[in-house]
Amino acid sequence: MSHTAPPCAVRICASTALVDGGLGMKFPATDGIGPTTVFFVRYQGRAYGYVNRCAHVGVELDWENSFFTRAGNLLMCARHGATYQPDTGLCVGGPCKHGRLAPLQVQERDGAVYWLPGERVRPRLPDAPGPAATAPA
Repeated sequence: MSHTAPPCAVRICASTALVDGGLGMKFPATDGIGPTTVFFVRYQGRAYGYVNRCAHVGVELDWENSFFTRAGNLLMCARHGATYQPDTGLCVGGPCKHGRLAPLQVQERDGAVYWLPGERVRPRLPDAPGPAATAPA
């Protein structure tokens, strides 16, 4: 088993690109399961990041970079309506009750949001197959 150092911080977006309860930012990644995306949102003034995979059936949560309920107070799976607390990733409603989104280490500095990848979830190389990175419209 090889142990490689996690990659350096990955700049995701300008801090102003994430608005409380607004659209999120997706980024291509890979984990122990395969190609996926990760997402970043702002809630109560703080940036958060998670693996974009519902705790119930493993599908991506968003619909066109929209992760929040209309009220902007919960993250919601667009497929079947499971809801999650934005600051903890804990499922508080729907079929995944008490499940949890996989959190990412996020840092905000110098007017930008950064992802600090860990051992398991890492950025995917640009030419690797899988979901593409997208930005809010």
